[in-house]
Amino acid sequence: MILAGFLGFTALVAVVTILGTRRHDVGQTAEGFFLGGRSLTGWVIAGSLLLTNLSTEHLIGLNGDAFQHTIAVMAWETTAALAMVLTALIFLPRYLRKGITTIPEYLEKRFDRPTRVIMSLLFLASYVAAILPVVLIFGAAGLESLFDVSGSLGIEVETARWILIWGIGTLGSLYAIFGGLRAVAISDTVNGIGFLLAGVLVTVLGLMAVGEGSAAEGLATVYRDEYPKFDITGDEPGSFLPFGVLFTGMIINQIFFWCVNQSILQRALGAKNLAEGQKGVLIGAFLKLLGPLVVVLPGVIAWHMFKGELTQADYLLAYPTLVKAVLPAALSGVFAAVMVGAVLSTFNSVLNSAATLWSFGVYRSLIRPDADDRQLVRTGRTCSLVLAVAAMLAAPFIDTEGSLYNYLQQINATFFGPMLAVVLAALFTRWVSAAAAKTALIVGPVMFFTINFALHDRIQAWLASTFGLVDPVHFLHFLAFVFLLTVLLMVVVSRVRPVADSAVGSAEVGEVPSPVDMQPWRHARWVSAVVVFCTVATYVALAQ
Repeated sequence: MILAGFLGFTALVAVVTILGTRRHDVGQTAEGFFLGGRSLTGWVIAGSLLLTNLSTEHLIGLNGDAFQHTIAVMAWETTAALAMVLTALIFLPRYLRKGITTIPEYLEKRFDRPTRVIMSLLFLASYVAAILPVVLIFGAAGLESLFDVSGSLGIEVETARWILIWGIGTLGSLYAIFGGLRAVAISDTVNGIGFLLAGVLVTVLGLMAVGEGSAAEGLATVYRDEYPKFDITGDEPGSFLPFGVLFTGMIINQIFFWCVNQSILQRALGAKNLAEGQKGVLIGAFLKLLGPLVVVLPGVIAWHMFKGELTQADYLLAYPTLVKAVLPAALSGVFAAVMVGAVLSTFNSVLNSAATLWSFGVYRSLIRPDADDRQLVRTGRTCSLVLAVAAMLAAPFIDTEGSLYNYLQQINATFFGPMLAVVLAALFTRWVSAAAAKTALIVGPVMFFTINFALHDRIQAWLASTFGLVDPVHFLHFLAFVFLLTVLLMVVVSRVRPVADSAVGSAEVGEVPSPVDMQPWRHARWVSAVVVFCTVATYVALAQ
């Protein structure tokens, strides 16, 4: 039954993807392969955005963090909606007007080619160091916990994880390497529907188990009995995610991730027109507001049901234990397929974006400036294959002690602050020079790595003794600090090495006719206002 459900849903995704791509150019031209032929519609963009972001590191990681701590971890989801409003109203129109394929491409138009190459390499480094291997290890650990793959096959747990990592990685690579962005986006949409339905089902069944058949009664019971867990401000002593970070590093993180990050924005860059792009991003924003029902609340339900059996150290088992307890056996196969689909969606989306960055930002810029579409697609596929194999080799060696989701965010933060500072300078200033941009991209990540990793203990000890701090300074505060230092660095370098008189140095450089219709979505502004209101209302309602 489990195998039949798994194969059935997986086959459904494959069939829908094939039907959705067979009449479209997905591999013959660079635009077809990397941007889906600029043919993506709003709902496809929304579904792909959701599943590119959400995966098992959210289902297991964020639910595990909620099990350990409080629902304050939902800030990773709710504040994302605000950043997506900025994408829809401010950033996406600028990107589509330029007709760019990658974010680093704009930096070449604004600054110079070396800036584009450095930015592309930083994106690739962040994918290799964090996202790709973490997604695989979370997916493998989740499937092993949920379905006892090792027991079913009669093998060691580590062997089962190796098999799962290579199986998931290989399948995800096939979508990215042979299907291009449109295949990735369509498969993400189908998997996204399954992900939301399955995730909500587990939440409802968990509440029904607590409420003896009534989900409403179950929610009331969990809220009453675990009231401290529902403090969204996270201001308890030693908070895992203190409320103050929402106004420092969380802002930087979310604006970068949703307004600048190539692996996310590539779906919107493939929109058939601005209206569909804005519609997709804002639909995605609403879905992010619903995300905590799937990736946070189950962790609190698991705490209520199993706190006598599981300790906080068992946080990675919280969600799998809940699923095993409430999910009917008949749906186990479908749920397994949804879990695999969630991993695939993030993995293949990042691979597709990495291929785009490599082909346009490195291969054409440095190695073969005269490369045609065929060569760009071929080298992009090669890049995807190399990165996929590297991630599959590295994943089993990642330390799973502590919060893996927190680890992922800290590695990402090494790159996010400096990269965002440079992109904002490119978009909104005329006076920041190319020398300043390159310096910031190189020095910024080194500063964050030094503060948050290399000298972390010494810096925390100095801050505690100097300012009398009881709790360590959160890494998101360091992210905001490095962002400000990077901005200051660009100001200084631009004074020393200013924009040359012969250089354009304009935030509106490189004006060409847009490849898509730039008429905005007529509902964009009021829908954005509703998203903002719902986000603020969530915090007002759950603040304690």
